[in-house]
Amino acid sequence: MGHTIESFSTACHDILKAEPNPAGREKVRSLLSEVLKDDEFIAAHFGPENEDPRKCLYEDEELGFCIFAHVHTGAKQSPPHDHGPQWAIYGQAEGITDMNEWDLVSAPAGDTPGKVKLNRSYRMERGDAYVYNEHDLHSPKREAATKLIRIEGSNLDFVKRDRFEPIEEEAAAK
Repeated sequence: MGHTIESFSTACHDILKAEPNPAGREKVRSLLSEVLKDDEFIAAHFGPENEDPRKCLYEDEELGFCIFAHVHTGAKQSPPHDHGPQWAIYGQAEGITDMNEWDLVSAPAGDTPGKVKLNRSYRMERGDAYVYNEHDLHSPKREAATKLIRIEGSNLDFVKRDRFEPIEEEAAAK
């Protein structure tokens, strides 16, 4: 039997209620990776009628986490960012996302963005899922259309986030 948003969200709730920490998020990440390989689940939430760049599939009333389906068209590169005091799990449903992870060099101050240097880069393909815990700096890039599931510790529409700018490797070495 395939996954449904109801069974998936219930499993996420149970995991995160029992382990509201990075270990629980890792279990949710693993489950998400499995769900992303379910053709019926993907068809149900990413069919031709869903062109929404950010569609809430589920919001947990007790724990506050949300499950979103993201449908992105065309190329885009996001700047380095974190999710402030929240975490997020990104899972690739279709297409390719090149993800960068960043190390903090200097924190933001007032209107001055923080500075970051590149730590590592990797490619996300269907079924790949990654956890970004509180203050983990990352930036996705896509060359074409992509679809993903993102689970957020709380709805990030209401979370203030700082700005960050990458520095050149030569500047980071000084």
